[in-house]
Amino acid sequence: MIKIYKNLKPFIPYIIGIFILQALQAMANLYLPTLMADITNNGIMKSDIAYIWRIGEKMLLIAAGGVICAIIANLFSSKTSMGLGRILRKKIFRHVEGFSLNEFDTFGASTLITRTTNDIVQIQMTTIIIFNMMVSAPITAIGGTILAYSKDKGLTIILACALPVIALVILFFAMKGIPLFKKVQSKIDKVNLVVRENLTGIRVIRAFNRTDYEAAHFDEASLDLTNNYIKVNRIIAFLMPAMMLIMNLVTLSILWLGAIRISQGTSNIGNLMAFMQYAMQILISLLMFAMMFIMIPRAQAAAKRITQVLQTKHDITDASKVKHAAEKAGYVEFRNVTFSYKGAA
Repeated sequence: MIKIYKNLKPFIPYIIGIFILQALQAMANLYLPTLMADITNNGIMKSDIAYIWRIGEKMLLIAAGGVICAIIANLFSSKTSMGLGRILRKKIFRHVEGFSLNEFDTFGASTLITRTTNDIVQIQMTTIIIFNMMVSAPITAIGGTILAYSKDKGLTIILACALPVIALVILFFAMKGIPLFKKVQSKIDKVNLVVRENLTGIRVIRAFNRTDYEAAHFDEASLDLTNNYIKVNRIIAFLMPAMMLIMNLVTLSILWLGAIRISQGTSNIGNLMAFMQYAMQILISLLMFAMMFIMIPRAQAAAKRITQVLQTKHDITDASKVKHAAEKAGYVEFRNVTFSYKGAA
């Protein structure tokens, strides 16, 4: 991935802008629950309408600022990732144009098509996710934990119990899903290979009445890819309900323990509402962080395959210096010329 991301140098201004905007968005989201607690404790509980309007307008402006930052950051991340894809496709196309027949056959047309299309798309999508989550998720998780602790130290015990459980759940699903993500690209290669064989050899297949055999061959490759995708989606499908169950249990625990603390006079409604929102922000940021790390292995596999193509040295290279003929009219002479295939005796 590092070798691939070296091509991001033309987009450094965009990347800096993404980091700044994502940080501003995260801070805006973290500030809103504090204002909500303030408006509840000092406005609603005291029936101070003017205070409610004043803080409400402030919350509206901060929320609007966060939305604007998010929109611009997404625009920058989309431009950066799509630009990276354009550069990679251009490099692969130009590099493959210089391949000899031996180098071309080493990879095969099907895998070169997959590496130029699907692999680059995987890198683009992962790049967007990384840019959108790499800054905001850590700031939200760390800042949310600090602010939640400042609102109600007693309720922090719930987060202390929930976070290790979430980490174990994410680790379990990541260990199950990452190997399957890595297999997807090679299975797509197999499907492309079978399709290309059928298209290029359609006359021979029909001449020898091998249509049923080739159809069964394609069904086998397609079913293998389908089963792999089903396993991946099944894991993701179980991850979301598991995380939602934990989040709902955390919410119920916060409400139950918070109600006890309010009845004892050690907390108030505003702080309880703010703490609950911070807890949800922390859990959602961890979930997004987990999804990012589940996507990265597939992008790493795609990056490795692209790097293999770009790092392949050409067997046939043009001379560094072009020799110009002394006479305009020239001729071609074969003297002591031999020919053999690579590896042949």
